[in-house]
Amino acid sequence: MNAPVSGFSKLTKDQKISWLSKTFLKDSPLSEDVLRQYWNADLRLQQLHEEFTENTLSNFYLPFGIAPNFKINGELFAIPMAIEESSVIAAASKAAKFWISRGGFKAEVLNTVKVGQVHFIYSGHRGKLERFFNLVKPLLKSGVSYITKNMEKRGGGVLDIELRDKTELMPGYFQLHCKFETVDSMGANFINSCLEKFADIFKKEAAKYAEFSAEERQPEILMSILSNFVPECIVRAEVSCPVEDLADEHTTDPTVFADKFLTAVRIAEIEPYRAVTHNKGIMNGIDAVVLATGNDFRAVEAGIHAYASKDGSYTSLTHAEVKDGIFRFWMEIPLAVGTVGGLTNLHPLVKVALEILQKPSAAQLMEIIAVAGLAQNFAAIRSLVTTGIQQGHMKMHLMNILNQQNATKGEKKELIEYFKQNTVTHSSVVEQLEKLRQ
Repeated sequence: MNAPVSGFSKLTKDQKISWLSKTFLKDSPLSEDVLRQYWNADLRLQQLHEEFTENTLSNFYLPFGIAPNFKINGELFAIPMAIEESSVIAAASKAAKFWISRGGFKAEVLNTVKVGQVHFIYSGHRGKLERFFNLVKPLLKSGVSYITKNMEKRGGGVLDIELRDKTELMPGYFQLHCKFETVDSMGANFINSCLEKFADIFKKEAAKYAEFSAEERQPEILMSILSNFVPECIVRAEVSCPVEDLADEHTTDPTVFADKFLTAVRIAEIEPYRAVTHNKGIMNGIDAVVLATGNDFRAVEAGIHAYASKDGSYTSLTHAEVKDGIFRFWMEIPLAVGTVGGLTNLHPLVKVALEILQKPSAAQLMEIIAVAGLAQNFAAIRSLVTTGIQQGHMKMHLMNILNQQNATKGEKKELIEYFKQNTVTHSSVVEQLEKLRQ
């Protein structure tokens, strides 16, 4: 059994790799070489990457690509995406190309309110707590003025603080439910700083509040933290066109296609097993843009999936209808993202991504991200009800296998042509490659 390591964070990068190699990699020079291979030759850039997190050994790269020809609210965009999954960027690009001649995508931010909470326990009389809260609420707002000063200059700040009684869920559980506007920043640090100050003021004022008797426990602060569930920070994206305009090389009968499309969406609305995969496809587009622009895809994922369950059952994020001969496909999702602060000011590729997007505001980025998710979902459903999803996936799967087998450019060309008419499996690709080499 390996012994625990002491002071690992204080070791140099080479010492960390050496310890790892001896302890877990069995002195594998290949593994060590791979770790070092991904170091950046620019030492300043490498140091920058290492300071993003802790105990850094190397860099983990993802492909950084572009989905062009997105017409959003009448303006043309090329959307940067950081993703490793096959066919995602290709599918998004096809959807963009499909809709550019049909009016493009429409997007609108409906609200930008974010939430944070101070959770506490109180076992006394509720009336006393309510009177205390009404008394202390102005002090909470004024007490964070030094934190909110700059945010308020940009049009943000603390919007509201309310006392919420959650005792029906857990005895003695209350919270300060706080709403914020953070403008172009995602705002996590801002919100958490305000919340911790709220908790500090709340606790100090409670200690000297006359109505809280000596026998009665004062409110006991448990924790202060923002919420990644932001059901009031909503963006809407949609596409629409006359049903007959849905016709293209894959859709000879647009009415049949529209009926199938609506049915597929309806299944995702009522069947959670399908809804999860349906929404995962949406997140293929969303996460890729969120990551490329230096935002927190884990927070975005958690908030969006919670929103998909807000009515008690997990359901589709997208919806579709045909009304008066017009096909409409739309989505409303919560998105808390930023274009200033965090990695947006530090990561060189994130800066490039935001430049590609013409340096959007946070609200504009919300619209772009939502459109990417809607496009991805449209492309997936379109494939499912026409050619099948595997056609695009298997092209990339074939390339992955050929790369694993170190196929040459000429071998790839011949086998790509061969597998246009034959089923791609790992064994069949290896077999055909061996025949070719013989």
